Amino acid sequence: MSTNARIALKLSDKTFVSVYHHWDGYPEWLGVVLTEQYNKLESVIELLSGGDMSSCWSDNEYDSEKQEWVKVDPRPTYYSERGETAPPRIARSITEFLDHCDQCGGEFGYVYDKGEWFAYETTDRTLVDIPEEIEE
Repeated sequence: MSTNARIALKLSDKTFVSVYHHWDGYPEWLGVVLTEQYNKLESVIELLSGGDMSSCWSDNEYDSEKQEWVKVDPRPTYYSERGETAPPRIARSITEFLDHCDQCGGEFGYVYDKGEWFAYETTDRTLVDIPEEIEE
């Protein structure tokens, strides 16, 4: 099972550009990774420019020649690497963004706005806290 999510950047015109994130979308992992690794506008733009993804911070990659998983430096794993076209989506409001979350089965939606990450629980559309570090 996965915990699906969407990751968005709120633009100056109050629209949202977002991508789908498949694995570990709960705040205790994805929220923490976003705040730790993607805490500058430039890094958020770069992350979203790759489109939909399995994970924004994976240190495993399948080596088809070796037929096994190998360790790599952490990086996003985009669906485009598998030949899929999955560009970012645009929403005209927070409500439409959360609708996009619902449409992809997303349990959480993350919005980067003015240098800060915000997490929404999509079922009741409320803000939830992002922990300061990954809880083990």
